[in-house]
Amino acid sequence: MNRTFFFLLLWAGLHLWTVSTGNATALNYQQGTAKTDAVAENMLLYQRESGGWPKAVNNKAVNYTVTLTSAQKNALKAGFTSKDATIDNNATSKEIWHLAKAYKETENSRYLTAAKKGLEYLLRAQYPNGGWPQFYPDTSHYRQQVTFNDHAMVNVLKVMRDVNRGNGAMAAFSEYKEQAGKAEERGIACILKTQQKRNGKLTAWAAQYDHKTLKPATARSYELPGIALSESVEIVRFLMGVENPTPEIIAAVTGAKAWFDEVKIKDYTRKRMDAPAEASGRDVVFVAEKGAEIWARFYDFDTNKPFFSGRDGVKKNSLAEIENERRIGYAWYGTWPAESFAKEYPEWLQKWRKK
Repeated sequence: MNRTFFFLLLWAGLHLWTVSTGNATALNYQQGTAKTDAVAENMLLYQRESGGWPKAVNNKAVNYTVTLTSAQKNALKAGFTSKDATIDNNATSKEIWHLAKAYKETENSRYLTAAKKGLEYLLRAQYPNGGWPQFYPDTSHYRQQVTFNDHAMVNVLKVMRDVNRGNGAMAAFSEYKEQAGKAEERGIACILKTQQKRNGKLTAWAAQYDHKTLKPATARSYELPGIALSESVEIVRFLMGVENPTPEIIAAVTGAKAWFDEVKIKDYTRKRMDAPAEASGRDVVFVAEKGAEIWARFYDFDTNKPFFSGRDGVKKNSLAEIENERRIGYAWYGTWPAESFAKEYPEWLQKWRKK
């Protein structure tokens, strides 16, 4: 055998071995020239019969970067018909985006097929009023509510927008362009319907709504109806991405931004600290700090005042009034508007204020 040819074969073999034994996001070569993506391969295993994906299995958050054992793979196959598919915690949206990108990079048709099945799941799950439930097809308890919490519905709408516009890897979904565009339109209509008002002025949005009446609703015991600041910021950012906003969309954005400015808390901040007296050893406190700006996670519809709640579901006026476990285990304060609007909102306003 020609020595040069022999060393080329040896180099190619070592290269393939190195790639296949790398981290879970590396591309592997299997079955001749068919490329695979390790994360995408795991996503195929977790996908449910409905087309969506769970956020957790057996109360353990899904992690696509780990190497699954044969037993774990068999357990996932056995759970194929489970009704735990969701849009919570970015589930289903992130899988569609990753699989679309993996298909573009590998041309592995299995990834595109799975991503399209996921998109069809999202299209089916949308309510006629334009909203999406947190879970589908499981609609028990608060899972059936139209859910903005943790940006669930906004993430889905971003998928629809990407498909409609053919953005990046979503160009492979061209046959769904019209469906996705209409789903986005219905979703935006739902957003406009659910924006709250105080004294006749537009404010912002609750985290979840009754799927029939579109009235603000309770989710978990400590997630009472109220204006949800973090979620409202992401809704506004999504609306600002509309290519040719209607007067109603412009009013929604400017009304929400004015409300964000109105409820901003000045000269205070949230601090994490060691707390030996607490069983957790940690605590979160709300303290004065000159020049600081912060917002609460939830505001009362009528008073515009922040509120808090522990697992007992009782509304409290201060963070200190709820149990330590909830104080440290939930984002009750944040700087969401400041992080999002410093540059993009003035530019958007200048472009559209005269419409």
